Amino acid sequence: MTPSSLTGSINEKNRLLQAKYDITGRFYDILDYPWERQYRRWRPGLLKDVRGSVLEAGVGTGRNLKYYHPDVALTAIDLSEVMVRRAMKRAKSADCEIKICQEDATIMKSIPSNHFDWLVSTFLCCVMPDELQPLAIKQFERVLKPGGRFRLLEMKYPGNPGLKRLFQLFSPFVEKVYGARFDRNTLDYVQESSKLRISKTYFLKWDVYLVIEGVRVE
Repeated sequence: MTPSSLTGSINEKNRLLQAKYDITGRFYDILDYPWERQYRRWRPGLLKDVRGSVLEAGVGTGRNLKYYHPDVALTAIDLSEVMVRRAMKRAKSADCEIKICQEDATIMKSIPSNHFDWLVSTFLCCVMPDELQPLAIKQFERVLKPGGRFRLLEMKYPGNPGLKRLFQLFSPFVEKVYGARFDRNTLDYVQESSKLRISKTYFLKWDVYLVIEGVRVE
């Protein structure tokens, strides 16, 4: 594939993803409610030690916003204008300073380099096709300060065969509605990064909900 055709393919995948969420975003909180009953228990712990200048990549409808500490200066981005508008409404009840904008996580053209103390992302990379994930991770490298920390929450197929079959049953719905898959290779892409060093990985439930933590090195 030539560079121009590769760029065209990437742009098309981004357009399709944006179009999906401009539709899904209108019903996202309703569709996601069964899962959010679990996720809302995790959000305070995921954000309790996050301080300083923070970028949340893939803010969605802003479910994380009320859990950020008042000492946080947050920039939050999302590809979908619909999701951004909903996140802006939730931002009104948050305790920290927040700037929310529509932005592509694989480009981040409006986001400065070497700027953030933290990068947070929950369920962003699992909705990205494999061609897009390395691009987003390159942006994570760029926008974090040396010594800046990152925390990513993603999902994957469980190792238990019975549980995996259960996940396979509803995976077509998850992909159709959210664009998300359980077989993304996010951990591998982060491990391949020359500037992001993983310090810890752990699961929040079963071996499905994977947290990847680390630091940007010099």
